[in-house]
Amino acid sequence: MSQYPSLPISQFPSLPTYQFTKTEHMCYNAPMNDFARLKYLTSQMHLEAAEDVGCPTLSVREQGSVTVSKAQLPNGGQIKLLKTLLSSVCERNCFYCPFRSGRDYRRVSFQPEDFAALYMAMHRAEMVEGVFLSSGLGGGGVQTQDQLLATAEILRRKHQYRGYLHLKIMPGAERDQVEQAMLLADRVSINLESPTEERLRNLAPLKRFRSELLAPLRWVKEIRREKAPHRAWKGTWPSSATQFVVGGGGESDLELLSLTHKLYQQAGLARTYFSAFRPVPDTPLENKPPTSAEREHRLYQASYLLRDYGFDLEELPFVGRGDLPLDEDPKLAWAKRHLAERPVEVNTASRRELLRVPGLGPKGVSVILDARRRGKLTSLSHLTQLGVRPGRAKAFILLDGKAPARQLRLL
Repeated sequence: MSQYPSLPISQFPSLPTYQFTKTEHMCYNAPMNDFARLKYLTSQMHLEAAEDVGCPTLSVREQGSVTVSKAQLPNGGQIKLLKTLLSSVCERNCFYCPFRSGRDYRRVSFQPEDFAALYMAMHRAEMVEGVFLSSGLGGGGVQTQDQLLATAEILRRKHQYRGYLHLKIMPGAERDQVEQAMLLADRVSINLESPTEERLRNLAPLKRFRSELLAPLRWVKEIRREKAPHRAWKGTWPSSATQFVVGGGGESDLELLSLTHKLYQQAGLARTYFSAFRPVPDTPLENKPPTSAEREHRLYQASYLLRDYGFDLEELPFVGRGDLPLDEDPKLAWAKRHLAERPVEVNTASRRELLRVPGLGPKGVSVILDARRRGKLTSLSHLTQLGVRPGRAKAFILLDGKAPARQLRLL
C-alpha cells in the first residue's frame, strides 16, 4: 500500500483527553490520549483495501504512529486518507479478524463528537484530506450504524466539513440508515467478505450473507432509482463498493468474479476491492497459509476487464478449479488466443474491439477514436504523439493494414 509519512506524536494536534466508557475501564484502567487511541484504531486498517492506489499490497505499520494512506478517489484524484475505526469493540467472531470477539486485543472507542473534533484538527493542519470511517460491531448493527451516522452528521453539519467521506455500512443496518449514510457520504460500502453463504460460514459464521450483507447493496440501488438526491450533501448520490477476503474461505476466482460481475451489472457497484487473506495470531485461521499477492493482483485486473473493458465472465482465462493463472495478465492471455492471428485494425475497429488490445485503456482508446476523425493512423509514432504507449499493443494491431515494423515477440 502506498502511504504518506506516518504522523509522530510530536506533530499531533493537542486535544482534550478522551474519557473511557465503563466497558473499556473493565478491560484497561490506564489513561489514553487521543493520539494513542487513534493509533490502536488505525493499526489494522491495511485490511481495508478501500481507495488504495492501484492493486494494493500489505505494508508494515510503524509502531507508535498513525499512518495516513495515499488514496485514489472515485474521480481519479489522490488524497491523504485517514482510515480508522470508531470503535474496536466487536461482538462478532469472524475467524480471520484481529478484532474478533474474545481475542486478546485492546478495545478502545471514540464518541462521535470527540472523533469529529480530532479529525477536523488534523484536517485543518493539512495532515489529512479525507476519512474512511468504519467500526467494530458493538450492541448490534443498528446501534453501531447510529454511531457512525452521528459522527458523519457532526462532521457535515456542525463542522461544515466538505471533504471526502467514505462511510461503512454495518451488517444488520436498516434501510433508513443506509439512506441516511448516502445523504452524508461520498462513498458507502459493505464488505461481503465471501461470494456465497457457504464460503462466508468459513470466515464469519455469525454473519448472514443475504439479509445482512447483500440487502444493503440492493437498497443502495433502490434508493438511487426511487429518490432524487437533492438532499444529499453534494446533490448527487454516493458511489458504492464492497470488499472480499481472498483465499480465506476456500472460494475460487470464478466464484468471486461471478458475483463481482453480477453486482456491477445489477447493483450499480462502482468498485470491488480484494484483500488477500493474511493469518492473524490468536484467531481460528492463524495457521492457514496467506494468499499470494499475485492472486489479489490478477483479481483486480480481471474485475477491471469486466467493469471497464466489455469482457464477459466466460472470456476470462480460468484454469483448474476456476482460478486465474498467476503468471499472466488475463487480458494478455485472452489476446494471445484471439488476436495473435487476427490483429485489430486501429483505423476501423470499434471501441469495444480496441479495448481488448493489451496496452490500450479507456482513455487511450478515446484519444484514438478522436484522432481517426482527422485522418488515418499509419505508424507507431502517430500513437506516441497522441500520448498512447503502443509497446504492449504492437503484437495485436494493424496500422492502415500493416503490422508495426518492430512487432513484439509473443512470450
